Amino acid sequence: MIVTSAVRHAAAGSAALLFVLPVPAAVASPATPVSRVVSSVGEPTPPARQYVDRTRLSRKGTQVQRLPGAPAVPSVSALSWVVADASSGEVLAARNAHRKLPPASTLKALFALTALPRHKPSELHTVADSELTGIGEGSSLVGVKEGYTYKVSDLWNGVFLSSGNDAVHVLAEMNGGWESTTRQMQEKARSLGAEDTHVVSPDGYDAPGQVSSAYDLAVFGRIGLQDPEFARYCSTAYAEFPAGSWSYGIANTNRLLTGENGVERYPGLLGIKNGYTTNAGNTLISAARRGDRTLVVSVMNPQEGGGFTVYEEARELLDWGFEAAGRVQPVGSLAPVRTKAAADAGTRAVSVAREGRGAKAVATAPQAGAEAGAEAGAGAGAKARAEAVAAPGKKSRAAEASAPSAGLPLALVGSACAAALALWGWRRRTARRA
Repeated sequence: MIVTSAVRHAAAGSAALLFVLPVPAAVASPATPVSRVVSSVGEPTPPARQYVDRTRLSRKGTQVQRLPGAPAVPSVSALSWVVADASSGEVLAARNAHRKLPPASTLKALFALTALPRHKPSELHTVADSELTGIGEGSSLVGVKEGYTYKVSDLWNGVFLSSGNDAVHVLAEMNGGWESTTRQMQEKARSLGAEDTHVVSPDGYDAPGQVSSAYDLAVFGRIGLQDPEFARYCSTAYAEFPAGSWSYGIANTNRLLTGENGVERYPGLLGIKNGYTTNAGNTLISAARRGDRTLVVSVMNPQEGGGFTVYEEARELLDWGFEAAGRVQPVGSLAPVRTKAAADAGTRAVSVAREGRGAKAVATAPQAGAEAGAEAGAGAGAKARAEAVAAPGKKSRAAEASAPSAGLPLALVGSACAAALALWGWRRRTARRA
């Protein structure tokens, strides 16, 4: 009887309601009571949008949002660290993510992002004596010699494997000079949303005021993996370095990659960059892949253990990240936030579109503004459709806003018809006078 009543009700004019509402899966089961099916009918629930509070990473202490069944975050001694998904940029957990600390040679990751695209790997360069001046005392070196000719790829192996400040100095001179490279690196950091980094010495050598953060280092590592050349250099464990008519072997100083000095190699490690200076302590950017997931981890200045503690703490954080992925809510993102200028450009594009000049605005506005205009337009259209479904026959505000532009062709047709009628009347009157 209930089903019969429902059919009659639909025939009486409620068919629109049955059309817009999805049929619950329970209807397919004859064992499900009809009363339960009827009571479950309601407006479809839109998918919940995951909200990420970007300000959370600015708080002190460990930040994590564990879901039921998620493993506890390991207790490590590093002053600052970040665990993030390299694909999405979602930060799974962090501690003092934006604390500004000396980065040591992990800053070479930013140097590579800046200078690597400028020269082809096969390009040859003969080193001048002036290119090797100003190298800091006690710097790590790969053994670049003046007067020798190197391929650019050799110099980059020297940067990534041996952390050679001599190779950095030569590549920086090829990139426009030391000061120019410093400015370029600073601009690159800002373009990536790395606001904590202040570059003084492109090789990461200790310098007053030179700082970065675990957040920024994770950003550099994530972006670096998207460049095939960067990814190849940072994951190379061993290489031959030329010395005139002969060459010698060099090994990557990242022990998680090589498994040397008693540090067990981490399975699936993609490398990136390690560092050490007196002021910075040990620092490390690591990335690893397991299955279809890639994580990036940055660790700055462990306070316990010896010089290899940074690798073991990175190992613990990587293990936790792979186990916790999918069982934590993100506490932030490595993706850059849209700037206010871009947002304002988007707002202007939307305003112009509503005045009937949207096509021209999107064609001439900056890319960021065009994207914002498209998003806003899509949102307005979705809202109009939602209001039409919720209340058939009721004109939505979005539909009203678009009515003038939609009605313009009809107005032109009406004007043309009126003009034609007037002309026809004038011709009849003229014929009568003749």
